[in-house]
Parts: sequence; C-alpha cells; structure tokens
Amino acid sequence: MLALHGNDRLFLYREAADMRKGFDGLSGLVRNELKQDPCSGDVFIFLNRRRNRIKLLRWERQGFSIYYKRLESGRIELPSIAPNKQSIPLNWATLAMMLEGVSLQGRSQKKRFSFTKKQP
Repeated sequence: MLALHGNDRLFLYREAADMRKGFDGLSGLVRNELKQDPCSGDVFIFLNRRRNRIKLLRWERQGFSIYYKRLESGRIELPSIAPNKQSIPLNWATLAMMLEGVSLQGRSQKKRFSFTKKQP
C-alpha cells in the first residue's frame, strides 16, 4: 500500500514519461536520468505528455509500489520548473493540490516550521 506522509521527499520528473513503463522502467528513469537511488524510499512522480495520467513510484520495505491515476477530464497542472533541472522537489501539499485539480498559479503558502533531513 502506498502511503504518503508530510515528511516524505517527493521528486517530480521534468520530462514526459511513457506510462507503459512499469516498476523496472520507472526505476531505470530514476537511476539513469535523475541520478538517484530508486530504493531510497523517496517518492518519484511521473506524468505523461498530455498530463492526464500520473504515476508515483516508491520503494517500500519488500519492494516497489506504484500509484497510478488517470484523469477522465482536465490536466494536472505543473509547478514551475527551472529549465536546467531534471526534477523538482515537491512537498506533500503541492502534490495533493496537483492530484485534486487545485490551481498552483497565484497560490501562496504560509510559512511553517519544517524539520528537514540533512543531505549527505
């Protein structure tokens, strides 16, 4: 079961992904394109070109889990991504808004305390 928490690290893959890819194909994108370890426990987010399908990949204790959603109408709105970045870190609230169809343009988020993990 894919369960997300507010302190999970989430990474949105910048390019359009082939939604026919499964566990091995998506973990290959994480390893080869994002240069990250797919078994880290982080959540990796992939969208198709039309942005009406989304997959989340995560390593859990015994193996990979995938969450897959197809929108019947509308598109998933993307946050702004710098052109030189292959991925963008997201927080749980932004992902929830993307999945629920809330516009990301012009939104503001109040400052809150955040206990962040130190990067090695």
